[in-house]
Amino acid sequence: MSNNFPISFLRITEENEKQRIDNFLKKKFKKTPKSIIYKILRTGQVRINKMRVKPKYKLKIGDHIRIPPLKKTYQIKKGIPPNSKLYSLLSDNILYEDDCLLVLNKPSGLAVHSGSGIKFGVIEYLRILKNINTYFDLVHRLDRETSGVLIIAKKRSVLRDLHKQLRERKIIKKYLALVHGQWPKHLTCISAPLLKVISKYDHVVTINHIHGKTSKTFFKIQEIYDNNTLMLITPKTGRTHQIRAHAKYANHPIVLDKKYGKANLDNIINNNLSINRILLHSTSVNFFHPIKQEFINVIAPLDIAFKKVLNNLKKMSRIQEI
Repeated sequence: MSNNFPISFLRITEENEKQRIDNFLKKKFKKTPKSIIYKILRTGQVRINKMRVKPKYKLKIGDHIRIPPLKKTYQIKKGIPPNSKLYSLLSDNILYEDDCLLVLNKPSGLAVHSGSGIKFGVIEYLRILKNINTYFDLVHRLDRETSGVLIIAKKRSVLRDLHKQLRERKIIKKYLALVHGQWPKHLTCISAPLLKVISKYDHVVTINHIHGKTSKTFFKIQEIYDNNTLMLITPKTGRTHQIRAHAKYANHPIVLDKKYGKANLDNIINNNLSINRILLHSTSVNFFHPIKQEFINVIAPLDIAFKKVLNNLKKMSRIQEI
């Protein structure tokens, strides 16, 4: 598989008339280092009307420009953050991979993709780690603060099939969450409709609202501590912040959830632990592999921070029978 962009052919219009060719190329290929621009000009790889030109050449209407293949590494190299530990972390947290898809145990704090002031997310890091020219696209999303199973397609046909499974609610995702308080044993399902709104601080929040979208989440108690409960959660629908909003609706918000939680209770449980992540983890996913034609079940283990809180609770609490 080639690591190059294809040869480009451009014809100059009035919009770019009298512009220097070096400035034109720097503007068009903003992420390409200037040294590369001047190299392909100096070595005659850029041709205008089939002729070599100097960087100071001024473009004319009708000029026909041939631009050589630029390596894709040139396009992103300048913006790669020097974080070899993160590359290693992602590599060590690949749970499943074949030619069609990849399943990752996403670390908490890492966005799934770039955007909104975030230069690098999982997708961008994977392109650097695996192969810059490889197709990667998200089958679903996880909040930046949430850890756990993330499915990434390597082929568009596989992406379409898995999206279809999501729409038909055939992909089963399960989460582990530590919530405040002792969750009532009779509360096994919440169906409160959810509406996504933008707060005055431009933050997305999801609220229970009569005009919200139908939302359903199943809750199952795993362990009960003195002042907290470990829950196994299965969302039937996939609304923004659905689990977090439904936990808040039940008055048992997720521990260390800065958006929907209770800061005073978080401070108590986080005393001397210094954990800086929401205690919500996508623990497993079950789906039908579009190519292998078989069901795949992937389990993502908890990270050290989540385990640290649970171990601390076990030492301090009297675990109750479910």
